[in-house]
Amino acid sequence: MNYKQSIESLLNSAGIEIGKDIIVNDDRLYRRILAQGSLGLGEAYMDGWWDSDQLDEFFSKLLDAEVDKHIKKNVPLILDTIRSRIFNLQSRKRAFQIGKKHYNIGNKLFQHMLDKRMTYTCGYWKEATNLDEAQEAKLDLICKKLDLKPGMTVLDIGCGWGSFLKYAAEKYGVKAVGITVSSEQVELAKEMCKGLPIEIKLQDYRNIGEKFDRIVSVGMIEHVGVKNYRTFMEVIHRSLKDDGLFLLHTIGKNTSTSGIDPWVAKYIFPNSMLPSIKQLSKSFEKLFVMEDWHNFSAYYDKTLMSWSNNFKNSWDEIKSDYDDRFYRMWEYYLLAFAGSFRSRRHQLWQIVLSKKGVKGGYQSIR
Repeated sequence: MNYKQSIESLLNSAGIEIGKDIIVNDDRLYRRILAQGSLGLGEAYMDGWWDSDQLDEFFSKLLDAEVDKHIKKNVPLILDTIRSRIFNLQSRKRAFQIGKKHYNIGNKLFQHMLDKRMTYTCGYWKEATNLDEAQEAKLDLICKKLDLKPGMTVLDIGCGWGSFLKYAAEKYGVKAVGITVSSEQVELAKEMCKGLPIEIKLQDYRNIGEKFDRIVSVGMIEHVGVKNYRTFMEVIHRSLKDDGLFLLHTIGKNTSTSGIDPWVAKYIFPNSMLPSIKQLSKSFEKLFVMEDWHNFSAYYDKTLMSWSNNFKNSWDEIKSDYDDRFYRMWEYYLLAFAGSFRSRRHQLWQIVLSKKGVKGGYQSIR
């Protein structure tokens, strides 16, 4: 069986038809996929070797059928896995790399792609009809889960452009500190939070030295790495008052691994990985009481599709800062992740932790 027949057979098993669901522009694609796996598939798309009218559905079908498990692990993937197990890819020295590689690529891009508050995490679509409503509902959900009261002090680890802090200060009257490893985010967040009792810092989480009534981390632990999960939780523990609450919002995986897809690691989120339930629970054992664990991963599909539509519709306004290969890379990133959440390969969790257990019990909010 030749390269084309091998790939065609795998795709057919997932209900994907060449010439219909995927258009092959260069026959070298087949060998490249077999040799390089997901890295080759992604780079070939960036190079224009193949196209699909519905990338999100292509990946949903691909992952539903677990086609990736039928392609042999390639050398780059094996080396990346070994590297992540041996080295601490998220050490203090490397902590700011993700900021430079991903979050510093241009505030203009994110302003056009995200909602009006610039919230770069999953929205809460329970009653929302558009992205702005979904993101505001998510911010309010977090505030309610943390039981915020006027005058409380709040720390946001990985604060992004300050959307949560701004909302919490305006609607719930809190005083807040936000930290991020992106200089671009710091600059814009300070502008967006101007006039509010909010301080934005360019800082690694390991350097936190204050205590807070409440701590939140939304979409940041994906950059912490399994070797640092315990340290991360210990920092939270020492920085949270005894009667405080901590809310962790994170993408999660169904199985425990120590690495990430090689294409994602190379082009989108370097030095990152997605935690499993086992890895997270182990990291906070004997430190915290788990009060609530909420999964609303299906909403990330809708969020990513909204971001993708915004990105495509605003491309003419931002393309002077990028090139066509970036467009294909970013399109691939957003729609591949949409497909992964649609297939339930990835999850989205909000976890509420307390230091000693909430007296009388914690009231879950949905």
